[in-house]
Amino acid sequence: MAAALTTDVLIVGGGVAGLWLNARLRQAGFATVLVENASLGGGQTLKSQGIIHGGTKYALHGALTGASEAIAAMPGRWREALAGRGELDLAGVRLLSEAHYLWSPGTLAGNLSSFFASKAVRGRVDAVKGEHLPPALQHPRFKGKVYRLAELVVDVPSLVARLAELAGDSLLAAEHLEPLLDGGQLAGLRADGVEIRAQRVVLSAGAGTAELLASLGVQQPAMQRRPLHMVLAKGAALKPLYAHCLGGGPKPRITVTTHPAAGGQWVWYLGGDIAEADGVARSPEQQIAAARHEVEQLLPWLDTSALAWASLRVDRAEPAQSGLVRPDNAFLHEQGALLVGWPTKLALAPDFADRVLANLAEAGITPGAHAPLPALPRPALGQTPWEQLLP
Repeated sequence: MAAALTTDVLIVGGGVAGLWLNARLRQAGFATVLVENASLGGGQTLKSQGIIHGGTKYALHGALTGASEAIAAMPGRWREALAGRGELDLAGVRLLSEAHYLWSPGTLAGNLSSFFASKAVRGRVDAVKGEHLPPALQHPRFKGKVYRLAELVVDVPSLVARLAELAGDSLLAAEHLEPLLDGGQLAGLRADGVEIRAQRVVLSAGAGTAELLASLGVQQPAMQRRPLHMVLAKGAALKPLYAHCLGGGPKPRITVTTHPAAGGQWVWYLGGDIAEADGVARSPEQQIAAARHEVEQLLPWLDTSALAWASLRVDRAEPAQSGLVRPDNAFLHEQGALLVGWPTKLALAPDFADRVLANLAEAGITPGAHAPLPALPRPALGQTPWEQLLP
């Protein structure tokens, strides 16, 4: 490999944010290099549930919020891309479900029921029953209410694989990064000793961004870690379910997504309120017991005795917010040639790319002429948690 490279934009971080941005930039004619120190998608991306939600889960108190409106356009943009006619061609990425669902095991509160019937959410929420219920809820003993959301669930491994295809020759596996300075100003990075000069350096490395900022001597923006304690279950008794189960509060009691595993079995990936504060405080054994109890309470006809269980701790990396609240939008901060950001949610990867492209346009940065890249050591695709943790 050459001892020095030049490009328009150098991206650090091979999760969905960096990969989506990389594909958008290349499509716009920019030369790029994306550096990843581990595996593609192996940080937060492959630990996500794959839900491309439009904000309805932020309206469980019976009113639309800033967060719900900010993300409302995302399912439509993803659908266009998945159909091969959007901002990226993601045709061939596996779609796990055309819809996500809201599921109430009891009677919905009056204000929530009337809200779902209001003009504000018309076209975004529809009541379903009978054969239109998710397969896991099609049981004579099921007595709850179910609403179909105009959202979708993608197979994240196939998404990462497709975005890696769109990256072409721009991916670089490198473990050690150092700032490359000209006259005290950031001019690029050294990646395993190779100088990479760029007009802009974008940090989109999720949790790794904090360490990168420290190595660059940059204190802002600050990063927060919002811990989760997710649960996995695998077995022949499971049927597909993609749903937020409503509880009594503003957050889903439990959120279930279903993912294909080797041998033709399904994996349930469980998040929601159970994975947050109380769940984070539990040991893995306690968390699995709590999740199993929830499943048995909500789906008493399901035989859980033969299921394989595991738990997974995830640190969601985000820009620091007061009280560890979730940011409403993708985040981008400019400091000279350095752009620092987090998409904050899988669904907001297009929004993150929009912000970087808008920043480049505002700065008058256009595609330049660069020598073709040499053959670069390429990072491997990451593994899903269920591949790593379940037999």
